[in-house]
Amino acid sequence: MITTIDHIQLAMPPNREDDARAYYGELLRLTEIEKPADLRGRGGVWFSLGDNRQLHLGVAVDFHPNKKAHPCFVVDDYRLLLDKLATAGYRIQHDKLNPPAERFYTDDVFGNRLEFADRMSILQ
Repeated sequence: MITTIDHIQLAMPPNREDDARAYYGELLRLTEIEKPADLRGRGGVWFSLGDNRQLHLGVAVDFHPNKKAHPCFVVDDYRLLLDKLATAGYRIQHDKLNPPAERFYTDDVFGNRLEFADRMSILQ
């Protein structure tokens, strides 16, 4: 049986590691972690999500952004992140269907859909 998630992988276009670092590292303030030596030649960037979980950005030569499937990240300063992304020019779409949590969707620097929430989902 599944007990948790080890990592999430999102696709990115080739040769855009600096863009990934700017968005995920600088804007979202995730800490980059070193990829295993045998995987470094493939490109991409990995980040820590805390609690031993990771976000992997893997290169897809025929990259197409994912517009439907997406991860949802719980953030500790929801309003600050929302304002930072809006100020940086990212489109924000609020989710009114998930009370009591506040949630919004946006696209990353590559066009992949992301969701951010102020707390974990409450299962009914």
